[in-house]
Amino acid sequence: MNQQQIKENLQKLAVTPDFTVILSGKQSSKVDGLYKPQSREIIIHNRNMKGDNDTMYTAIHEFAHHVHCSAAGTPFSGRCHTREFWAILHNLLKKAEELNIYRNVFKSDGEFALFTRKIREEYIKKNGELMKELGGLLSKAKNMCIERHLSFDDYTDRELGIHRHIASALISVYGLDISPEIGFENMKTVASVKIPEKRNEAEKLFINRESPDYVKSVLAGKKNEFSGGLSAGESEDPSNDVSARLVSEKKKIIKTIETLNRKLNDINTRLKDIEKQKNIFNDIIDIEKTI
Repeated sequence: MNQQQIKENLQKLAVTPDFTVILSGKQSSKVDGLYKPQSREIIIHNRNMKGDNDTMYTAIHEFAHHVHCSAAGTPFSGRCHTREFWAILHNLLKKAEELNIYRNVFKSDGEFALFTRKIREEYIKKNGELMKELGGLLSKAKNMCIERHLSFDDYTDRELGIHRHIASALISVYGLDISPEIGFENMKTVASVKIPEKRNEAEKLFINRESPDYVKSVLAGKKNEFSGGLSAGESEDPSNDVSARLVSEKKKIIKTIETLNRKLNDINTRLKDIEKQKNIFNDIIDIEKTI
């Protein structure tokens, strides 16, 4: 697979500003690839790869950085693997699987698929069921505390050693009857959603094996942005949106600088007042000494 073929595959996943794919012809012990946002270059150390599937995974990972940087409209920083990035990557990988651009080894490898099923059914699901049952017991304990005019928070914190916030989440998971197959952490995420329609949507996404970062991005209303912004075939220039975001970010930075300057001026004024008071105090001491 050459550079042009890789680029053409990536362009099927999302519409973005133009970019370049470079096969370095090198082997690296540190990274399989990297993305240079200023020059929009995706560099792949192809001598690290065992085949085209490995190459495409690395290319999609770096392309996710390109999508993220193009959509974010914020200054590039060292913190690039954010929740937003992972949401974008997971969605791009899903699209790549659907288009047969990338093969999911976790699903296609029979041994790995059985191992995954074992973890899901015997641990993740069972843990979810246990946590849900615990939520039911805590719900009863809460009613007992109310009947006896006792503090339920005190009971969970001191007697059970369960933080009151976790106890509250467990009761919510039990009361909302969330499916335990998605695992307790994801059950907590679903339970935290106040709007029933959105809560049902989040639960369905988890059941369909969407990643936690992707589900949270959907709940935050960033589904379109994280899925790569424009869908294939749209003619709108993605750089227009980036420009608007940069202008907005610039205004925020200017506002922050103005606020900091006001605080700095206030501190300087207070320091001058303190210095004046010190001088007055020293003058008084000098006068007392001469008397």
